Amino acid sequence: MSAVNKDAKIYVAGHRGMVGSAIVRRLIAGGYTNILLRTHGELDLLDQTRVKEFLSLEKPDYIFLAAAKVGGIQANNIYRADFIYQNLLMEANVIGGAHQAGVKDLMFLGSSCIYPRDCAQPIKEEYLLTGPLEPTNEPYAIAKIAGVKLCESYNRQFGTRYVSAMPTNLYGPNDNYDLYNSHVLPALLKKTHEAKLRGDRKLVVWGSGKPMREFLYVDDMADACVFMMENGIGEGLFNVGTGTDVTIRELAETIMRTVGFDGEIEFDSRKPDGTPRKLLDVSLLAGRGWTAKVDLGRGIAMTYQDYLVNVS
Repeated sequence: MSAVNKDAKIYVAGHRGMVGSAIVRRLIAGGYTNILLRTHGELDLLDQTRVKEFLSLEKPDYIFLAAAKVGGIQANNIYRADFIYQNLLMEANVIGGAHQAGVKDLMFLGSSCIYPRDCAQPIKEEYLLTGPLEPTNEPYAIAKIAGVKLCESYNRQFGTRYVSAMPTNLYGPNDNYDLYNSHVLPALLKKTHEAKLRGDRKLVVWGSGKPMREFLYVDDMADACVFMMENGIGEGLFNVGTGTDVTIRELAETIMRTVGFDGEIEFDSRKPDGTPRKLLDVSLLAGRGWTAKVDLGRGIAMTYQDYLVNVS
């Protein structure tokens, strides 16, 4: 049974993004009736004064901090200052403002890139800050680590219940398909779809195809978030993923089958691979009773159908 009243006021920061919109869908499906939403035009999370005023006025019972500046390997490497500056400000404004407004319960959504580039696999939560980060997205990772430590520090000093959820690579409805700024799965899906439409016989994929990645359907992520809220998990750092991974080659081949592209793959080894492997140890959250439900093949199929209806 849920420990949260269905009429509790729940603020979802970043509700138009992939993760935030999935959390909203999950909350509505769960019968929650008092969901607090603000667009960027209505509330700029980079504006500390406005964020504090908003939280002090509304005093939500629970906050999901899903707002972030996000992007793929190229965007992270080029817009380094933007990624660290904007994410630091959003986190500090919302988390600090939540405490000042008396909000006791908050979930901060981070990223698996917070872990060291070459740490042991699968990655346990305890590996945080035990080695150097992946250089291409270090600024973003540092910002997310700061968010984790903000939650931890407020809990220790003030007795708040601010928990951090670290998802693996996410995909699904409302993803970003910009080829220059998106993550690998949506970028490959779009490239494959467009190659099929053009009648190409070759699909060029960045890197060697050897790195291994774990992918989580975004509605599973949202389900994990609401599960943690309903079960009163109010402190600590929790990995959220499937516990399984595939090579980039295997990912590309799965997408090709789903899209119906029967050409060949060509790997562009001049492009960076990024982290060699990034598989999360999800046993901590599994021990609390939650595991992912959507396998990669079914998730990509659902994502492609959404892409055909809402994007292409």
